[in-house]
Amino acid sequence: MASSAVSASAALISSNPKTLFSPKLSSSSFFIPNSPNSLRKPLRTSFSPSFPLNSRSHSSLCTTFTVKASSELPLVGNTAPDFEAEAVFDQEFIKVKLSEYIGKKYVILFFYPLDFTFVCPTEITAFSDRHGEFEELNTEILGVSVDSVFSHLAWVQTDRKSGGLGDLKYPLISDVTKSISKSYGVLIPDQGIALRGLFIIDKEGVIQHSTINNLAIGRSVDETKRTLQALQYVQENPDEVCPAGWKPGEKSMKPDPKLSKEYFAAV
Repeated sequence: MASSAVSASAALISSNPKTLFSPKLSSSSFFIPNSPNSLRKPLRTSFSPSFPLNSRSHSSLCTTFTVKASSELPLVGNTAPDFEAEAVFDQEFIKVKLSEYIGKKYVILFFYPLDFTFVCPTEITAFSDRHGEFEELNTEILGVSVDSVFSHLAWVQTDRKSGGLGDLKYPLISDVTKSISKSYGVLIPDQGIALRGLFIIDKEGVIQHSTINNLAIGRSVDETKRTLQALQYVQENPDEVCPAGWKPGEKSMKPDPKLSKEYFAAV
């Protein structure tokens, strides 16, 4: 591992692709096509009324704000780059294809630098130990590094007390070609390894959240789960948004200049 890695991290966070915020616009919704074909095109916008301009009801004021980024970073708001790769799961070699989860499950896709290192096993085993909590949220976890499946298998077969992983409850994917790391923007070209990137992909295959830590900084399972729960909440409640640090059961906010005051008055 790179001992000289600086302690810097970047976080890219997105909410529900259907309702990020709802300004009281004179025309109406700000919409950029969701077609995967638009990923190769420059950022474009089109405006079309989504409610009667003379209506005063809250439902008519709730505006759709969907962001569709270009093929360049940030990836948040874009369809997740698909891949098919070998992986190790239950001490066997399997194939994993990301697009097979579309319409079925959310996905936590996280990258780590290398097998048999130091911070990496603490993250990998932490996600495995709490895999059941993500299963309850209809979410699969996928780990990725540039190591071979043979290295993954050897690491899984190594006891945790000796720096190994032991059995894991989710697949470890091999990215020996580095194509997956590159497509997600986490590859360090001159070192040939990935930064600690983590992506939350919704059931439609859209990246809704990403964080990228430098090599020396581990990630939080608690914060990943909280962000996932917030994402699922706003997708189930498209007329609401989640304020800072929101957790299930806490008060959400109406994305409206007047109605949001109800939240601020209560905190």
